[in-house]
Amino acid sequence: MNREKRQQILIRLRDDNPHPTTELVYTTPFELLIAVLLSAQATDVSVNKATAKLYPVANTPAAMLALGVDGVKEYIKTIGLFNGKAENVIKTCRMLMELHGGEVPQDRAALEALPGVGRKTANVVLNTAFGWPTIAVDTHIFRVCNRTRFAPGKNVEQVEEKLLKVVPTAFKVDCHHWFILHGRYTCVARKPRCGACLIEDLCEYPEKTE
Repeated sequence: MNREKRQQILIRLRDDNPHPTTELVYTTPFELLIAVLLSAQATDVSVNKATAKLYPVANTPAAMLALGVDGVKEYIKTIGLFNGKAENVIKTCRMLMELHGGEVPQDRAALEALPGVGRKTANVVLNTAFGWPTIAVDTHIFRVCNRTRFAPGKNVEQVEEKLLKVVPTAFKVDCHHWFILHGRYTCVARKPRCGACLIEDLCEYPEKTE
């Protein structure tokens, strides 16, 4: 795919959704961090249902630590892998209190050092909470970038590297959200909704559907 096509794709996605953001519900960087940590192999909808009950009770590292692992489990037991996630939440809160004064650090290495927080989660927090031009690649973005040929790669690291290289600076902050929403609602896994796609004529997927 050439530069002109990529530019047109990004312009159309921007014009359709000028101010995209995550579908996870949060009000602070800490709430976003915990929500993203909980969202691994789970839907945003299921995470939002759990945090709607959890955050009024505990939405700071100190309050979450006071709940303890078992207390957190009670609120997130409807989410997949909740046992391990509850333990990571408590460990993460402890590190935030001990190392960062209870604040979420604006630093990739510090974020990735938190239990349950990998590169993707760090990218989401840096981008969405702090406005960094990072691009987190999840399964939706990986699929869209390979299917359209916008930024093909054999794994998420290759796709992220390609995106950072080919996406112009002006689009970098919002790019993650446009692609994830496109993959979630239009370029879906089993049968992409090509007939309802606003970039169909620019996409290089050879097996387009009606």
